Amino acid sequence: MSAADRNLAFERLVRPHFDRLYRLAWRLAGSKAEAEDLFQELLLKAYGLLDQLVSIDQPGPWLGRVMYNLFIDERRRFARRRLQLVAEGELPGDGLAAIAGSSDPVMDGQRRETIRRLDRALAMLSTDHRVVVLLHDTEGYKLEEIQELTGTPLGTVKSRLHRARAQLREILEKDGTLC
Repeated sequence: MSAADRNLAFERLVRPHFDRLYRLAWRLAGSKAEAEDLFQELLLKAYGLLDQLVSIDQPGPWLGRVMYNLFIDERRRFARRRLQLVAEGELPGDGLAAIAGSSDPVMDGQRRETIRRLDRALAMLSTDHRVVVLLHDTEGYKLEEIQELTGTPLGTVKSRLHRARAQLREILEKDGTLC
């Protein structure tokens, strides 16, 4: 296959999944910079595996699985390095500051505070629980898709989702977000 043919095949197979894959990268990584790095790493890996990708009936879930594996591998490497990074929410101008406001500053402030509380509550969950709840409740992935994406048995996915929701409810009730 010529380079031009490879590029066209890659474009045809991967481009339709860009939006969903980027959202997945964002949910996994938690910051714009890390999401962009993860997304770019996925594209490089997928291009290298193009011969395998061509033979797959549904490339979307396969690409999501590759991205999840890249994310987990990076987390493991990061844990071994033992570096301390500043959380995105602690940097001025990042994260919530980018949310477009409405014409009601009071409602914007309340919404931002609710989002901050939810972000803090999500950060208190284990990575496994946070990933499952974000994929299912935020991104709309079906349980079977999450099973395929993470390589986790369906029963474990259901259990993690249930426990994550219960933990979030408890955390948010304690801080007064839920009544």
